[in-house]
Amino acid sequence: MAALRPLAVPDEGRYGEIGRWMLQSGDWLTPRLNGIPFFHKPPYLYWLEAISVAVFGAHAWALRLVPALHAGLMLLALYLSARQFTSEVVARRAAWMLGSSLSFLMGGQYVNHDMLVASWIGVAIWCFALAFMHGDRPQAALARWGFVACALGVLSKGMIGLALPGLVLLIWLGWTRQLKKVLYLPWLSGLTLFALIAVPWFWLAGQQFPGMLDYMFGAQQVSRFSATTFNNRQPWWFYLPCLLILLFPWALLALSQALAQLRRPALALVSGAGKAAPESAPRPWTALCWIWLLAILGFFSIPSSKIIGYVLPVIPPLALLAALGWDSVVAWLKLGLPAQRRWFAALCAACIALALGANIAAARYTGKHSTQEVAQALQAAGAKPSDPLYLISADFAYDLPFYRQAKAPMVVIQDWPALRKSVGDNWKSELLEGAAFDPQAARVLQTDEALAQAKAQPNAWLLGGEELAPEGFTLVFKGGAWVLYRPQSAPSSAPKSPKAAE
Repeated sequence: MAALRPLAVPDEGRYGEIGRWMLQSGDWLTPRLNGIPFFHKPPYLYWLEAISVAVFGAHAWALRLVPALHAGLMLLALYLSARQFTSEVVARRAAWMLGSSLSFLMGGQYVNHDMLVASWIGVAIWCFALAFMHGDRPQAALARWGFVACALGVLSKGMIGLALPGLVLLIWLGWTRQLKKVLYLPWLSGLTLFALIAVPWFWLAGQQFPGMLDYMFGAQQVSRFSATTFNNRQPWWFYLPCLLILLFPWALLALSQALAQLRRPALALVSGAGKAAPESAPRPWTALCWIWLLAILGFFSIPSSKIIGYVLPVIPPLALLAALGWDSVVAWLKLGLPAQRRWFAALCAACIALALGANIAAARYTGKHSTQEVAQALQAAGAKPSDPLYLISADFAYDLPFYRQAKAPMVVIQDWPALRKSVGDNWKSELLEGAAFDPQAARVLQTDEALAQAKAQPNAWLLGGEELAPEGFTLVFKGGAWVLYRPQSAPSSAPKSPKAAE
């Protein structure tokens, strides 16, 4: 399905095209949307997309390979870490629960930054936790890998790549009375590795584009966390049903683990990382999983703007808690080992079937908003990737440059002078805010006067919505969401698309 489903807009179209354009333009420093700087997120995703497209070609599955590999990393880190904390059986069970879930099978093939930062946050927490539980002093090699993971998390999506592992670990270390071990971390070598990986791009981009760091960290991260004016406003409890959906039905088993935990005597604190906790006390890794889950869930519940992918970092500990809860449930149901295996296999199969159905539904939905047919109509009409394309619409064709392998940005026609006064939180603000960093690239933002220029170009194309009826243009294609025209002065070419205008 990752190869067949059209790119979802806006996210997959936006982020996928930024990666392709990075390869097309040869500018590996500056992420650009339609040729305009796009500094909402750091470039780690775009670098990997550009490499994938260079190796495998410009296909949707080449873009989706990047989050898929990071989903695999999340799964592997969970399995290897759980083997250290608990039994092989529980580790495999947790891996199957995560691997059969919507979070893995859907979120792991969705082109955006969420799975990347979630996987590196998880790797960082596991590495540091294993390092702290190694003995009286943290294991240096594992701790250094934790610093590396934090650096890649920062390059994936900014400050949360460092802040969230730090939040979880500090609470956990305080809970288990291990805070003094922080003093013995390999700070010099760890911070050196972190700086070598995370700092260079921010420094170089900040030097070339003054104010970029304030914009990325201030406007796009701190303000989005604290302000109430951005899109996707949701109530505080939004992520609770999200977790049930992303790890259904396994997430329900974590409740049984919580109930079993409450039946135990009052929590006892461990005195040393290498010592086993008493039978009546929670093991340190169980406390880690609950702190990991609740701390990050609470963090993302504070801002008014909420998106389901933000809670992907808590899926690994939730899967491990669910794997622990399985034993409580099957003991209560009095299921024998053969029955347990049959039920577990049936639930995994049902989860995979659910994910397949969700993929099919997503493909049908995204197909209604895709410009794939427009790109096919352009090719059938003899358009070249270098032909100028003018866009005049209430929507932005995020995915069209990727599908037609455009070699030049689209000319976007809007009333930009008026929009500069009050634009809101949408695709127009993305372009306007990015254009402030590169006035030369901003020349693709034109007003209605540019239509006259388009009419005079025989190889030009005009894309708009159904409401568009431009004078001096001929209808070439009419689809579900988009209409394509070309100047009347252009040489006639019979379109081959079945939905093209007759």
